[in-house]
Amino acid sequence: MRVHLIKKSTIEQFAGENARSVSSCKLWLAKLKAAEWSEPADLKKTFPAADLLGKSSKRAVFDLGGNNYRIICKYWFTNTKVHLYVKWIGTHAQYDEICKKNKQYTVEDY
Repeated sequence: MRVHLIKKSTIEQFAGENARSVSSCKLWLAKLKAAEWSEPADLKKTFPAADLLGKSSKRAVFDLGGNNYRIICKYWFTNTKVHLYVKWIGTHAQYDEICKKNKQYTVEDY
């Protein structure tokens, strides 16, 4: 099923504010546009370094730019589409801070 990205503007805004991330964000968006997923495990076929978070969070963490940046998205599958909602984007160091507070399961900055 095709992937419907919600809050693409969040990624574009982040890239606009972080010039070094532009090419990585564009590449991630291009891969996502071509993705066909039918179950959560398919995320890792498109993005091998992605992590599916536990605790029934239905969240995935994507690495960008050689692991310099991270995106946390919530996903849900319907009969016709996969919805991917951007919950957070930032540097790897910022992601580490979120993890220290155990907020990667609940953060909703966007």
